[in-house]
Amino acid sequence: MAMNYYEGVGRRKAARARVRIYPGGEGNIVVNDLPLEEYFARPMDIVHLKEPLEETGTAGRYDISVLVEGGGIKGQAGAIRLGIARALLEADPELRPPLRQSGYLTRDARVKERKKPGLKKARKAPQYTKR
Repeated sequence: MAMNYYEGVGRRKAARARVRIYPGGEGNIVVNDLPLEEYFARPMDIVHLKEPLEETGTAGRYDISVLVEGGGIKGQAGAIRLGIARALLEADPELRPPLRQSGYLTRDARVKERKKPGLKKARKAPQYTKR
C-alpha cells in the first residue's frame, strides 16, 4: 500500500504538533480543522511556521494538515515549523542541507524553568531585609 502523506512531529516548549504533508496539493494548510489564517491571528506566526517551505521552495506543492495541542500560540507555531521541516525531510532527503543550514531541523530546547523551594518563582527571591 502506497503512503499518501509524510508525517513529522514538532515540539516547542509545552506544544506538540503532528504535521502531515500531502504531495500534489495547492498549498492549503489546515490547523486543528481550521484554516491557517483563522487559527493564527498574528501574521508573524504564519510567516514563522511557513519558513521551511519558503526556504526549500516547496510552498504550494503540498497540502498540510496539522494537529497541535498544548502551550501558547507562539510555541504552537514553533512546533508546527519543526514538524513541517521534519515532514519535508521525510518526503525528500535532498532538502536536508538547506533545512539544516537555516536551523529548521534543530529542536528549540528552551522550556520554562521549574520553581525552586524558598523562592517566589524560578529565580525571584523574597526581598532581603537586614534587620
